[in-house]
Amino acid sequence: MSTRIQKPPFLSALLVILTLSVPQLAKAETVRLNITRAGVVPVKCAEEQLGTCHNRWHPAIKPAAVASDGDIAIFETRDAFDNPFNFNTTPAGVAAANLNLIHPLTGPLFVKGAERGDVLAVTIVNVVPGPDRFGYTVAVPGFGFLRDVFPDPAIVRWKLIPREEDGNGHDRDDDRGADKPGWHAVSDDLPRVEIPLHGFTGTIGVALGLPEIEVAFQREEELRAVGGFVLPPEPQDAVPHDLCGFGGKVADRCLRTIPPRENGGNTDIKQMVKGTTLLFPCFVKGCLLSMGDTHFAQADGEVSGTAVEMNAIVTVKVEVQKGEAAFVTWPRFEGKGGVLKQLEPERFVATTGIPIKPKGEIIAAEKYLDGFLAPLTNQSEDTTLAARDATLKMIDFLTGPRSPSKVKLTRTQAYLLCSVACDLHISNLVDVPNFIVTDFLNVDIFK
Repeated sequence: MSTRIQKPPFLSALLVILTLSVPQLAKAETVRLNITRAGVVPVKCAEEQLGTCHNRWHPAIKPAAVASDGDIAIFETRDAFDNPFNFNTTPAGVAAANLNLIHPLTGPLFVKGAERGDVLAVTIVNVVPGPDRFGYTVAVPGFGFLRDVFPDPAIVRWKLIPREEDGNGHDRDDDRGADKPGWHAVSDDLPRVEIPLHGFTGTIGVALGLPEIEVAFQREEELRAVGGFVLPPEPQDAVPHDLCGFGGKVADRCLRTIPPRENGGNTDIKQMVKGTTLLFPCFVKGCLLSMGDTHFAQADGEVSGTAVEMNAIVTVKVEVQKGEAAFVTWPRFEGKGGVLKQLEPERFVATTGIPIKPKGEIIAAEKYLDGFLAPLTNQSEDTTLAARDATLKMIDFLTGPRSPSKVKLTRTQAYLLCSVACDLHISNLVDVPNFIVTDFLNVDIFK
């Protein structure tokens, strides 16, 4: 025999009142920021009719889409150089690349509820290659960490290959699925090398406010005035043209996307992979998130100036943290659950570098300094020079008789390989004058 306990009438009425008074959680929506393609290849940023592309930073750039707190956003992105390269590109084509087009970014995304003083949390849900499945690594004359050692143009053209394809040659996963461990990059330009997928956006950030634009502009101009390597605002090929091009309303303050700043931007941090959450201080209403320059894989340092560059489809979740910019004044990122363990090699070989150089030489990164460095062979507490020393030793190793490569590599091939597979780590910053930088090579890439 069972007994049913009856709720008193007043309790039932109270439950109804409480239910009606609790605000219902809004269902997360999915917002897409698409790009136009000619077949599988993106059109140029300047030709984009959807209003989803820009290649300069300024808060006056109009939002391309709107999302709410907690929404999923899917960004289709272009490669860093705005698609000038393909499987037929030669080194001459690299030398002819138009650097004014760097970087075409998808966005901005206006996030409702975000205000100056808030933080925008951007969780990376997924990064997969675009439909053309083409990637490249290049050395552009006058650019890159060892630009004085490798002055000539070079290119490695990568095929981006998934683990599973259907009968039509299409990946079974869509852009919401997980990236598969079997995705890898191979190239006839670097035979018997396979680079696994660890995708991330090389450039991702929010709009700077007008005060921050001015601070960044002034400090970079001061550096440029004394000979530092700075790219000032450039109206040629700027998008959007009406704001940033010749005669544009704010052309003299449309900042280039090459350097990272307070808003994030071109950080090229390989650890910003799926599962990490990026935290950006908001400087304007809506925060205005943009991204591009997506990498299939990259080494810490990206020494040639490029990774395995690709166009891609990037899925993120956006969340507003009210008032948190008081505690997150510059971008940072976080993760849990061992998300970075996948980036660690099973086997490695490492070289070490200290701040030494040939007498009479001034490295490219320090040519704007006074000439008193030239007579020295040892410099004090110089991590840049130590990183250079470690990289040159790794290139020597990769091209020498004990190289783990299955084929003989030229020094240029080794330099480009270092940009995608050799991780530069600072090992000590105390043992004066010789700080140590270590260069780790994942030897399992050689097949």
